[in-house]
Amino acid sequence: MRTALTDLVGVEHPVVQTGMGWVAGPRLVTATAEAGALGILGSATMTPGQLRAAVREVRSRTNRPFGVNLRADAGDAGERVRILVEEGVPVASFALAPSRELIARLKDAGIVVIPSVGARRHAEKVAAWGADAVVVQGGEGGGHTGRVATSVLLPQVVDAVGVPVVAAGGFHDGRGLVAALAYGACGIAMGTRFLLTSDSTVPDAVKAAYLAASVTDVTVTTKVDGIPHRVLRTPFVAALERAGPVGTFLRALRHAAAFRGLSGLSVSRMLRDGLAMRRGGRLTWGQVLLAANTPVLLRAAMVDGRTDLGVLSAGQVAGVIEDLPSCGELVGRVMAEADEVLRRLAGG
Repeated sequence: MRTALTDLVGVEHPVVQTGMGWVAGPRLVTATAEAGALGILGSATMTPGQLRAAVREVRSRTNRPFGVNLRADAGDAGERVRILVEEGVPVASFALAPSRELIARLKDAGIVVIPSVGARRHAEKVAAWGADAVVVQGGEGGGHTGRVATSVLLPQVVDAVGVPVVAAGGFHDGRGLVAALAYGACGIAMGTRFLLTSDSTVPDAVKAAYLAASVTDVTVTTKVDGIPHRVLRTPFVAALERAGPVGTFLRALRHAAAFRGLSGLSVSRMLRDGLAMRRGGRLTWGQVLLAANTPVLLRAAMVDGRTDLGVLSAGQVAGVIEDLPSCGELVGRVMAEADEVLRRLAGG
């Protein structure tokens, strides 16, 4: 299936595996790329050295296109962009709107820039700054999310910008791909569906928790890091929501210290990153401090397998996913379903 996305990034199928922290490492990205879709490394939880090593590992395993997701508000964003340029990474994606300068640096190096957005105004801004395409995520998506459903937000963005639009939030099969195409998108991006594959390194106990969830077991909370975060409803999340302000503050301090150890960041670098987050996202200092919760609590689940002490980011589609195919099987199934739906719609 040829679309503006396949033409832009050189993949076979208009399917993107999103850059999930602690999840989208070289193994998952390579498997996705070999399946003919666009795999994206989640670099926000990597040090610059780990990022370079991960890129080189993917390069050693596949000669197909792949991408790297960057945090636009990170204090070392410029250094990470330099790594992408030096290593010849084909695609850069962003969880937040990158600056005009970062976009220009990447484009000057021949790298395709695809920011993720959750609102029409953000899509308009990055498109005006030169982004090659945008991923638009509706409220059904996992992790940090907005309130507007994909079915409303997607056509709004498609009508507002003149660059290719990739749909995210609520997609897991070929029917969803056809629906996204009907709305004007050029492909779909999936996180939870790729997390729940046999190629994902997420521990089996965590995958089992996702597979056992119903659609009503996925909730949005602000107690993880101060901003809306879609996660699985677990006893641990319920405990976070019951915690008072003092307990929340002390927990955030502990996790900030833990994140400093994991990331190798200095106190001054963390403060600079906090200032950038506060300016870019208009967050309070309390929310900036809580932001340290996210990587630590996600790591507890996605790496250590602690469903009792970790947070499981999840799109609402977690409630309808029932198996763990390989990436190759998943992408093949999505495309076969899409072809079948299109034939049926055409009366074939």
